[in-house]
Order: sequence, then structure tokens, then C-alpha cells
Amino acid sequence: MVTTLAARLMPADTPVSTLGGAAPQTRTSADLEHLSRLYREMLLIRRVEEESARGYAEGKIGGFLHLYIGQEAVAVGALAALRPDDYVITTYRDHGIALAKGMSARALLAELYGKATGCSRGLGGSMHMFDKEHHMLGGYGIVGGHIPIAAGVAFASKYRGDNRVTLCFFGEGAVSIGGFHEGLSLAALWKLPIVFICENNEYSMGTPLSRSMSVEDVSLKALGYGMDRDRFFAEDVMEVERRIGEAVKRAREHSLPTLVEVRTYRFRGHSMSDPAKYRTQAELEEHKKRDPLHRARALLVEQGLGEARLDALEKSVEAEVADAVEFASKSPEPTLADLEPTTYKGPFAY
Repeated sequence: MVTTLAARLMPADTPVSTLGGAAPQTRTSADLEHLSRLYREMLLIRRVEEESARGYAEGKIGGFLHLYIGQEAVAVGALAALRPDDYVITTYRDHGIALAKGMSARALLAELYGKATGCSRGLGGSMHMFDKEHHMLGGYGIVGGHIPIAAGVAFASKYRGDNRVTLCFFGEGAVSIGGFHEGLSLAALWKLPIVFICENNEYSMGTPLSRSMSVEDVSLKALGYGMDRDRFFAEDVMEVERRIGEAVKRAREHSLPTLVEVRTYRFRGHSMSDPAKYRTQAELEEHKKRDPLHRARALLVEQGLGEARLDALEKSVEAEVADAVEFASKSPEPTLADLEPTTYKGPFAY
């Protein structure tokens, strides 16, 4: 059934993978070591998000909270294809991408808790993860509004000749926004070193694809701008790395943009206030059977990494998350002294 679904959704010229078909090819020991690192990153994101949900339920996190549970392979695989100095900008579902870019779990959870030790001193919150050191240019709360900004970042890289690539993440709900078309149009016109990644999780908030898009293949929109495209399911984190890596190489070596649609699925509602009643439990459980996080773990066991090593890895993640929760809980809140330097740039000169 899964293969049939993939074949129906993919354009005829796009390679189709089978989520439940033949076993993946045997990985080399180096591949397994790399996969184990990617698995750890995915697991860290999953556990941080689960603890974020707990903190929200306990009243320790306020405002909006959009969790990345189920989509971890997209961020981890895509960012594994980057250099440390490359840029990333994304939408409001940004926790996992921030962690994959190098932000610490401490800084992220402290920001969610509204503490002064957070990545934005507790003043940005869930939708505005920013990390200058790691070139994470933040989450962006306005749907599609960051896409032209990402094109501007890529233009700056090309203008400076710094050989950096920009990754711009957004959901399928953004592709009907004017900013999406403006960003792609300029990127193609100016031949910018950027990769646009549409994380298509099948629901624009609570609206299914069949009710929001006349053509479900988002990647086809690249054709209107003479832009390269790709489209695939995020079933294997290393496959995500490889496919995004091809687009990153095109951007870095030829200064050409690419639109990539990555089909994924979120296991929680749009936000913590969303009970997700627009989908059935059977649909959710079917997707959970193909959870890329669990698939990566199963593959590591199958190909010989060993339960002992995996157990140690998972315990290290649990310790890191517990430490981050404690750090966020005990950190101080912002004070009035934080207000001026985070609002104004001074001293003023007229």
C-alpha cells in the first residue's frame, strides 16, 4: 500500500522508494558510525520535544509551541549536508532545525522557559530560535515571510563570494503565499546559492492537501522559474542527507537554486493547542510504523552496531535532556536590565 501511495504522489520522472519494501543495502562500518551520529541527533530532538510538551502541560512554557516530532529526519539529514558556516532560516516549527544546526539543548529549553540563559535571552520563545554562532538565522512566525529573506541571505553570500549555501525550510502551506514566489523568482533570476526545502507534512495546520492544493507535487512549482527540483519521502535520514547534498553541491559549485519537496509527517497536532481531530488514529498509527527514527535504530541493530552501544548512546541523550531541563528550570528570568540592549542598538549617534 505504501509503495502504491508513493507511486501515486510522485511525478513519473522522480525515483520512488519503497518504505516497506526490500531491505536497505548493507552499510559500511563508516556509514554505520555516521548513521549512529544522525540517529543520536534525531533522538535528541525527539526527547527535547517530548520534554517541551511536558513543560507546556505543566505551565512552564507559555505562548505557542509547534513540535517537530515525526519530522526529525528532515532537519538532521539536510543539515548533515552542510558546512558549519552555511546559513539556515526556517519557519516557526524550528526547534529540531535549531538543534541540528548546533544549538545546545540547554539554550533551546531555556528559551522555551523564557529564561535569560536562552538563545535569545528568553525574549524570543518557541518560534524565534536564533543562534549567531552556528549561523542559525532563526525561526520566523509569519508563514512564507522568511522566504524572500532567505533569498537575500543567499544574495549576500554570492555578493561577498564566501561560498556559503543557504537552506530555507518551510511547510507546504507557505507555497501559496506571495513571498514564496518572490523568493524563488529572485533566486532563479540571480542564480543564488540556496536550497528551498518544503517540509510537506500533509496538513497546512489542519487542512489536508486535497483541500489546499490543486496539484500536490510542490516541486513542480520550480518549473515556472526554470529551477532544478527534487521530491522524495523522508524515510531514511541518510537518503535525506544524500538528496539534499546534491542540491547543496549545485548551489555551492554552480550558484544555482533548487526546490526540494520532502514528504514527511508530524505525529502531534499543529501546535499544543491542536487536538488533531482532522485525521484518524488509524492514519497516525500507519505513519508511526514508518517512523524514520525507529527505522534508523532498527537498521543499526540489524547491521551490527550492537544493543550495548545503542543503550549507551540513548542513555547519553537522556542525561543531556535531563541536564537541559534542570538548567532551564533553575536559570534566572530576564530583568529590566535586559530590555534596553535587546531593544535598542547604542550608543546613539546622530
